[in-house]
Amino acid sequence: MARRPASADNGILDLVGVGFGPSNLALAIAIEEHNAARSPQDALNVSFLERQTSFGWHRGMLLEGATMQVSFLKDLVTLRNPASDFSFLSFLHEQNRLVDFINHKTQFPLRQEFHDYLEWAARRLDHLVSYDLRVVDLRPVLVDGEIALVDVVAVRGDTGETVIHRARNVVLAVGLEPQVPAGIDLGERVWHNYDLLHRVASMPATSRERFVVIGAGQSAAEVTEFLHTRHPAAEVIAVFARYGFSPADNSAFANQIFDPSAVDDFFTAPPAVKEMLSSYSRGTNYSVVDIDLIDELYRRMYQEKVHGRERLRMMRASRLLDLRPLADGVSLDVEFLPTGTRETLESDIVVFATGYRSRDPRQLLGTLAEHCPSDATGHPHIGRDYRLRTDPGTTAGVYVLGATEHSHGISSTLLSNVAVRAGELLRSIITAAAGIADTTASVSSPTRTAGTTPITGADESTTRTVNELSALATR
Repeated sequence: MARRPASADNGILDLVGVGFGPSNLALAIAIEEHNAARSPQDALNVSFLERQTSFGWHRGMLLEGATMQVSFLKDLVTLRNPASDFSFLSFLHEQNRLVDFINHKTQFPLRQEFHDYLEWAARRLDHLVSYDLRVVDLRPVLVDGEIALVDVVAVRGDTGETVIHRARNVVLAVGLEPQVPAGIDLGERVWHNYDLLHRVASMPATSRERFVVIGAGQSAAEVTEFLHTRHPAAEVIAVFARYGFSPADNSAFANQIFDPSAVDDFFTAPPAVKEMLSSYSRGTNYSVVDIDLIDELYRRMYQEKVHGRERLRMMRASRLLDLRPLADGVSLDVEFLPTGTRETLESDIVVFATGYRSRDPRQLLGTLAEHCPSDATGHPHIGRDYRLRTDPGTTAGVYVLGATEHSHGISSTLLSNVAVRAGELLRSIITAAAGIADTTASVSSPTRTAGTTPITGADESTTRTVNELSALATR
């Protein structure tokens, strides 16, 4: 019988991934392929924890007809392993749709179809992921005076039970969170576009037949087009500070900023050059819209002028000054910037398509945060391999995916490099493990620093309930 890996024998995982969106899904695939090519004793023992009850990626914006803005070849695996059977083309083949897709002559699949692909890949890795678990803390564990392990503390959504996984490495890939202007409270009639479809499904009465969309990017344009189509009797007003929707620069040279090699260039650049590169590349991703969608919105607006009934209105070069709830709607004050003229609108629904921001990984570091110093700008120190810099005497690895645009460039939060990034991170973990002596049989020294948990044995289970580990977890 083949010997089980040491980590499996004593319940310590080689890696716990926090979050199971595209970044950690790509990493899980890379690990699955790594393990398949090795003996059981050399395989990595891993688990991924996801707060959602099932896999989902931007489900609120899976609008009919909406397409991806990235080539299908930048899927979960192809740029790392073109022969992988987790590719988008393998998915199409299994769905008996490969020939049809080829005939379609497009690089950009439907967003719904790509979501189906991600779900298909995630289902194949169900044995590696636990859903409905919200991670609330990372607790350092001392082994012979070193922080060699991390207890990942999570709460189960349906029961409130606390579950703890102990691991040598933790990968934080917790995605993006919606961003709205300061002072804006989302509610029944004030939405962010991230959950548009769910909101529309339970929308309150719209006696004014008017929607207002705030924002100038792809999502704002898509929401404007969607509401204008879905509600043929309603007026849809788009409010943005630009003079019109600006087209995305998706030309070949501009797109090189998303190349894997561009990450190296950005990471090694001095701060002034980083700022310059970020400024130059904003036109590829931020507050820009696909030209086909711009043309379609303009076509509709012009056609309505011809017919004398204008339902689609663009309030360009304008900004929102104030928003007030009404009993059956929302009141907005909007300023036209060139003249300072103000107009008050009453709307049934206001949708903020004002983008996202990366979740601050320090919010999840919890107890471990004091062992992860920040740089001069207040950001966590993150290495080229996405590993957080930690205090001396720390051998446990903590990696961050997504919240690295300041250090790794504009592709950090995008799909463009998920496959390559997964390979780089896996290589870092394997390389680091090769240089660290096995600590699984060690017992911690009786002294410890604040915020750390000494290891009390080598045969505890990987997943522990709060009753089993309550004393350990509260030290």
